[in-house]
Amino acid sequence: MQKIKQTIKNNPALKKIMHSCIVRNYRPRLWVKLFWNPFVHNVASSSVIRRSSRRDVFPFNEFQVGKKTIIESFAIINNAVGSVKIGNNCVIGIGDTVIGPVTIEDNVILAQNIVMSGLNHTYTDVTKPIVEQGVTTHPITIKANSWIGANCTLVGGITIGKHCVIGGGSVVTKSVPDYHIAIGNPAKLVKRYNFETEEWEKI
Repeated sequence: MQKIKQTIKNNPALKKIMHSCIVRNYRPRLWVKLFWNPFVHNVASSSVIRRSSRRDVFPFNEFQVGKKTIIESFAIINNAVGSVKIGNNCVIGIGDTVIGPVTIEDNVILAQNIVMSGLNHTYTDVTKPIVEQGVTTHPITIKANSWIGANCTLVGGITIGKHCVIGGGSVVTKSVPDYHIAIGNPAKLVKRYNFETEEWEKI
C-alpha cells in the first residue's frame, strides 16, 4: 500500500487523476462518503453528528470521534490537509469550523461559531494568485477539560492547555498554558488556577 501511495505522489498526472476521482469542488465525492470513509474513519457509535453538519472528510487523513461526543448543526469538519481527532465527551458547537490538523482531547466544550484552522495559504510570491501558491499547515491542539467561548478564532500552531477557558470573541495567536484563562484580541492571559488556594487568581 505504501508503495502505491509513493507511486501516485511521484507521478503528477496520476496524482491529478486520483484526486479528481476523490474530490469534486473541494468536497469528497458521494462514493467516497458512502463506500470508503466508513471503513477508514473511527467514529464511536455513541457519538452524535447532526445531519446538517458538513463533513468534508477524506480517506487520506484521519478523522476520529470519541465516545459520547456531539457535533452540532451547521458545524464544518475538514481533514483535507490534516487529520481531525476529537476525543470523548466533547461538544462541537453550532456553526463551528474545524480545519485540520486539529486534535481535541476529552471533555472539551466548543461554544458556537468558533473557527480553528491548522491551514494557512501561502502568499509570498506576488506574481501568482494566492489560490495557486499552495498551503502550509501547523497543528492546533486543545487539551482535556477546556472550554472555548463563542465566536473565537484559533490560529495554526497553538496549544490550549488542560482545563483552560478562552473568553468569547477572543483571537488566540499564542499557546495557553494549563489552568489559565485568556481573553481578548489577541488573547492575553488574565487568570490562572492556584492549587494551594484553590482559586482562580488574576495575573
